[in-house]
Amino acid sequence: MGQPPGQQPPQGSFGAPYDPPPESVQPSPPPGYGSAPPPGRTVGPYGAPVQPGPYGTPAQPGPYGVPQPGPYNAPTQPGPYGYPPSAQPGYGYPQQQLQQQSQQPPPPGGGGFFKGGRGAVIGAVLAVVLLAGGGIWFATSGGDDDSKPTARASTDSGPGATGDGKAEDRGTHDLGAEADALNAQRRPGEAKVLWLQEGGVDLPRNGSDVYGPWIVGDTVVKAMFRTVSGYSVTDGGRKWSLRMPSSLCAAPSQPTADGKIVFGIKTGTADDALCNSLQMVDLTTGKAGWRKTYRRQGAWDLLSDVSMAINGDTVTVGRTSRTDAFRVSDGAVLFGELPGNCQPFGFASGPVAIAATSCQTAADDHKEQQVQRIDPVTGKVQWTYKVKKGWEVAQFYSVSPLVVSLKQEDKWAIIVLNENGTYRSQLVGGTDDYGTKCGGDLLTEGKNLDNCLGVAADDRMVYLATKPAEDDLTPTNKVVAFDLNTGQAKWKAAAPAGQTLMPMRTEGGRLLMYLAAGKNKGGGIASLPPTGGTPQMVLRHPAAASAVERGFFDSRVAYQNGRCLLMHARISGIDDEDEKSMKSMAGFGS
Repeated sequence: MGQPPGQQPPQGSFGAPYDPPPESVQPSPPPGYGSAPPPGRTVGPYGAPVQPGPYGTPAQPGPYGVPQPGPYNAPTQPGPYGYPPSAQPGYGYPQQQLQQQSQQPPPPGGGGFFKGGRGAVIGAVLAVVLLAGGGIWFATSGGDDDSKPTARASTDSGPGATGDGKAEDRGTHDLGAEADALNAQRRPGEAKVLWLQEGGVDLPRNGSDVYGPWIVGDTVVKAMFRTVSGYSVTDGGRKWSLRMPSSLCAAPSQPTADGKIVFGIKTGTADDALCNSLQMVDLTTGKAGWRKTYRRQGAWDLLSDVSMAINGDTVTVGRTSRTDAFRVSDGAVLFGELPGNCQPFGFASGPVAIAATSCQTAADDHKEQQVQRIDPVTGKVQWTYKVKKGWEVAQFYSVSPLVVSLKQEDKWAIIVLNENGTYRSQLVGGTDDYGTKCGGDLLTEGKNLDNCLGVAADDRMVYLATKPAEDDLTPTNKVVAFDLNTGQAKWKAAAPAGQTLMPMRTEGGRLLMYLAAGKNKGGGIASLPPTGGTPQMVLRHPAAASAVERGFFDSRVAYQNGRCLLMHARISGIDDEDEKSMKSMAGFGS
C-alpha cells in the first residue's frame, strides 16, 4: 500500500530556489550549543527508510518496512541507530501533512491520518466537524488502564533460543544452523553472521511496525505489536521480554542516557483504540515503569500521527496541533500547549531540543512553520527561525550542525542553520537525484523527524547519497559531500559496482556508510575520509549471506562496537506462517 498522495516529499533532485526570509532578531542560545565538535568526535545523522528527500519528481510510494535505520555507536552512551546520542538525531520519520477533507482545509502542521486504528473513528469525527462547521472540541480523557505490562524472565541462550516457550517473539526454524552454514562458506576477511532471528509473532491483519533497535550495553532491544524484548548483541539470545497491555503505536529514536524509554501505546485493544497512552520501560532490565494517558483534543489532534523524541530527561509527544512533554524518570507533566498560535509538532531526539512548529494563520492554505530551540523542561522558546511561507519542515538531518530538509509541494530544499538559529547556507543539488530514506518512507505509523539513512553531517560537510537509476538491474550510486558554508558540492565517491552506499554518521573524522548487499556480494560498513576517494571496508559481511541480507531491503541499520545489526521496520506476510518466518533481525561481526 502506498502513502496517500502528498504526504511525503517526492524523490529527485533538491535545490529548489529557497530565498530565506529576512532574519529577525533572535535570542542567542546558551554558550556552547552548536559549536563544531572537537576533532575525532564529529557526528552526523542517520536513519532508516517512502523517502523524504528530493522534491521535483512525482511522489513515489515507499517500500514497506523499515528506520529508521539507526545509529548506535556512541562510545559511552546508547543512541538510536548508530547516532552518537551526543549530537545526532536518531530514529525518525518524516512528519506527514494532513490531507484536505471535504471542504474543510486542515490546519497547518505535521501528522498524517487514515492510518492504523484511527480509520474507525474518522467518519464519526468528520461528521461532527461538518455538522458543526468546524471549531468543535472533540476530546477524550481517561486514567491509567487496569491492565499492566507483564515481564517474563528468560534463560535463553544462542540464536533462536526461547526460554519460556511462549511464542511471542521467536521463530519456527533453526536459524542457528542456518547461520553456521553461511559462516562455513566465509571467505578471508569476511565477518561472521553472529545470529539471525525471525519475527515469530502472529500479527494482526496488515502486519505490524517494528520499533528499534536500541542498543544499551550488551543488549539490543526491539518492540513489535504488544511485546518489547531484549537480546544479547553477541549471540541473539533473548535476555528479557515484556508483554504490553495493548499495541505499540509510537516510540522515540533514542532512549535516555541511562537506558530509559517511553513508548506510545493504544488505550485499548479495539480496532479504533487511540494512540494516547504512554508506558515507560527500562531497556537495561526490561522492567516497566510509570504509565499514563494523555488527552488528545480536537478532530485534527485525534487523527494525526504521533512524533516522539527524548531530550535529556524529557519525552515529547507531538501531533498536528500541539506537543505534550513529560519527565521520563517519573512521568511528571512538564508542559503542554505553549503561549501564542505557534505550536511544536515534533522534536529531534538528542541533548538539545530542536522542534518543528506550525503556526495557525488566517488562511489555512498558507502554512507558516518554524524551526525552534525549546527548553525541554519549561517549554520556553530560546530562538526561532521562520521558514519561508509555503515551505514545511520535513526532517532534521542533523542537530549539530543543524541541517533541515524542507518541502513545498513538488520541491525540496536543504538548509543549514547557525548555532543561534540564523540562516547559514542552502545545499545545491545540481543534476543528481538523491535518495535519503527516512522512517515514514517505510509506510510505518511513526512520524519522527530525526531518523534518516543516506545523510550525515559533521562540522565541515553534509554527506548525501544519490538515488540509483530505477531501471538498473544492478543498482549503484554515489555519495556527495557538500560544504556547510557555501552549500556547494566538494567531491563525489562511487559505490562498488552493483551496490549502494548510504551515509549513517561521522566518527573519528571518517564518514561511516552502510554498503548494501548485491547479487553474490556481501554488504557491510564502509568509510571515507573527509577528502573523499575510494570507500574502505570497515566490516565486510559474508558474500554467502547476500541473499539473506538483501531480504532486509530498506531496513534499519545499527553499527556499534564492531557489530552491524539489520532490522526490518515493519513485518507483514500473506499468511501467519509467512509473518512468523520472516527474518526480523540479523547480526554481523567478528
